[in-house]
Amino acid sequence: MPLAQSAHCPYLPVMIAKKRTRLSQNSWLDAGFTALCESGPTALKAEPLARQLNTTKGSFYWHFTDLPAFHAALLERWEQQALEAMSLSDSDATATQLRDFGQHLADPDTARTDTAIRAWALSLPAAADSVARVDCRRAEHLAGLLDQIGVSNPDMTSILQAAAIGMQAMGPRPDLNQTRAMGSLVDLVLALR
Repeated sequence: MPLAQSAHCPYLPVMIAKKRTRLSQNSWLDAGFTALCESGPTALKAEPLARQLNTTKGSFYWHFTDLPAFHAALLERWEQQALEAMSLSDSDATATQLRDFGQHLADPDTARTDTAIRAWALSLPAAADSVARVDCRRAEHLAGLLDQIGVSNPDMTSILQAAAIGMQAMGPRPDLNQTRAMGSLVDLVLALR
C-alpha cells in the first residue's frame, strides 16, 4: 500500500488502503470462460484464476465450495446461454429464424466457447453430458424450424448441426467467414422446399 503523511504528524506515515471491488460469482465465471478458451481446462483452477483477477483464492472459495462446483456453474451457464440463443431472432419468419440460428452457431464468439467446451468434454464426463444436452436441444430446435418451413428430411437437421460444429472446429480463418458460409448453407436448404 502507498504511504502518505499523517495530518496530525507529518513524520508518521499512514497506510492508504486501496479499495478493492468485490468480485461476484459472474466475475469468476467470466474469468473461467476466458481461461478455458485461451488455455484449456487445465487453467480452470482457483489459484491461476485468482492471479488473473488479481485477488486471493479465498475469494474463489467464497463463491464456490470447490472446483467441481465451479465447473458445474460454468457448464450450467454455458447451457443456459446456448438455450437462450434459440430465441434470439427478432423475426417472425421461420426461414429467417433458421438462418439467424444457423449463423449464431457459426459466429466466432459462439464457436470459440463451444469449441473449448467440446474439448473439455473429452476429459470431463459432466462437460460431455452438458454438450450432449445442448446438442439434443439444438437439434430439436433446428428440426422444428425445418419442419415449419416444410423441410421434413431429418438428415437436414444433422447436416446443419454438423456443419456448424465443423465450422466452429475450424476456428477463425482469414479466408473464410463462417457466419456467411453457414447462412449460404441455410439458403441452400431453404431452396429445397
